[in-house]
Amino acid sequence: VDAAASTYPRLVFNAAFQDLPKSAAIAGNIPADWPGGKGLRPYYTPKDARDATLVFESRFECGNLARAVQVDAYEYELHLSVDTNTNGHTQWYYFSVSNMRAGPRYVLRIVNLLKKKNLYQEGLRPLMFSAAWEREQPGQGWRRIGTSVEYYQNENKVPRKRNRYYSTLRFELEFPHEGDTCFLAHCYPYTYTDLVHHLNELERHLPADVIFRRQYLCRTEAGNDCELLTITGRDAPA
Repeated sequence: VDAAASTYPRLVFNAAFQDLPKSAAIAGNIPADWPGGKGLRPYYTPKDARDATLVFESRFECGNLARAVQVDAYEYELHLSVDTNTNGHTQWYYFSVSNMRAGPRYVLRIVNLLKKKNLYQEGLRPLMFSAAWEREQPGQGWRRIGTSVEYYQNENKVPRKRNRYYSTLRFELEFPHEGDTCFLAHCYPYTYTDLVHHLNELERHLPADVIFRRQYLCRTEAGNDCELLTITGRDAPA
């Protein structure tokens, strides 16, 4: 048993009450440096080279992991942050892990998903982006991963919801590279930064007969500009 995996359960990540700094609101969705970005200290730091505890992070754009609890040497229970301006909606996920070992089979259980039924029951698998994959073969992008994928109702009641219980997504995975940084997600992340980049590219490569106008409408609760787009043809009637 690894030196840091001798006592269970134990909290290894807890960002439930940590607000994303405004300066990071439009940071890149896959940071080039440490997954949490510069200036943010990891919740857990491995004690030495023998410490195989996974290091979780979600304090980056669109990340929504709130808490991770290690329940066995290679098994973790995960809790998600609820969506902003909802009565507790949790269904998608996006977070990173690092300090993994190649070879062992890890078990991850996300235990506070809201829907009773899900496409995971029909064969859907989680997505993973590996920094090591990308270095070896640039452009690899995201891949579907995981085995023994299960989605089922658990015994945890949803607050303020009568006779409503959370569901668990459980899956197993083997990381192909030692000490990699991997991002796990429900679906392909499309962040605010991606949106802005997409709009900038459209604006730079417009056909001559297209009018494309961007106007500031308001600011979102995350501190980002919400724009009003007008797209029409130059010969369109007034």
